[in-house]
Amino acid sequence: MTGASRTTPATGPVRDAREAGLMDPQSRPPKWSEPGYSRDELMRVQEKWDLRFPPDLLEFLLRRRPFCVGDGFFDWVHSPDQEIQQLLAWPFNGFWFDVQHNGVWWSDWGSKPESQAQQMTRLKDVFREAPRLIPIYGRRYVPAEPLESGNPVFSVYQTDVLCFGQTLEHWQDIEFGGSAPPRGAPGKEIPFWSQAIRENEARLGKS
Repeated sequence: MTGASRTTPATGPVRDAREAGLMDPQSRPPKWSEPGYSRDELMRVQEKWDLRFPPDLLEFLLRRRPFCVGDGFFDWVHSPDQEIQQLLAWPFNGFWFDVQHNGVWWSDWGSKPESQAQQMTRLKDVFREAPRLIPIYGRRYVPAEPLESGNPVFSVYQTDVLCFGQTLEHWQDIEFGGSAPPRGAPGKEIPFWSQAIRENEARLGKS
């Protein structure tokens, strides 16, 4: 896609991810309670939502959980199912919005089908092959694969995807400690999501 602006569901034309509100919710001191979730709770959460938490995310959630919800925080046990479902669906829905309204279609996806129904089917196929994203705060996500510690944190707003931490620990320093987020793709290559950063950079370079 070329051009200087694009459309978002809430804000209208924007130039890039930061203008799109990618930096929201605004960073503020975390509101954690300790200890966190029990192992039984996290086991039930993973079963309920068909997820597998990487080891470092599991340890993080065992140590702390939100003291209250809102301002980007949610609770895996007490937040409404609809809210969690919306967070899980956000990455796909954002990409689909850009396909519909901003002309996004990666060359890797093959020829763009004529009908929106066929376009959605193809995009769903693409997402089935991509690592699933696990929400952690606001629009920040950790990939479920590989199932190991040290996965990067992505900030996702439609197809505007940024690395917001090389690791979960690095993300905390950025989100709540005021460190600057890294530029470019993370050091650890994550299928699809690292490419999304490069595609986004290429798009912004043409605008």
